[in-house]
Amino acid sequence: QVRLVESGGGLVQPGGSLRLSCTASGQTLSSYAMGWFRQAPGKEREFVATISWSGDSTNYADSVKGRFTISRDNAENTVFLQLNVLKPEDTAVYYCAAREYFRGSSFPNEYDYWGQGTQVTVSS
Repeated sequence: QVRLVESGGGLVQPGGSLRLSCTASGQTLSSYAMGWFRQAPGKEREFVATISWSGDSTNYADSVKGRFTISRDNAENTVFLQLNVLKPEDTAVYYCAAREYFRGSSFPNEYDYWGQGTQVTVSS
C-alpha cells in the first residue's frame, strides 16, 4: 500500500509560480511511475504530466508543455511539479498518482494509488 500526500498548493497571481510536492509512505516510489492530474469544478479529471520510475522519461499535456516541469527524488520518496507562468485556467485541484509500472500513462484508470489533492488557484 502506498500513501501519497500532496502539498504546495495555494493562491497565486497570473504569471506566478508554484512548486507542488507529492511525498509517499508505505513503499518506495522507485518502483512506480508517477503522474500529476488536475480537476477543475464541473470538469473531468485531466492529465497534466507523468514521469517514469527512473526519471529519465517525462510526458506533458499540451496545455502545460513548456510551463510545467515534473521531477522526482527517489531517495526522498518525493515527486515534484513546478508550475510556471500560471494562468487562470490552471486553477484546479492537483492530484499525484502512482502506477506500478516503469512508464507512466495519461489515463487516470491506469494508476494504482492517489493522493487527496492540493488546491491551486490562479487569480488576480
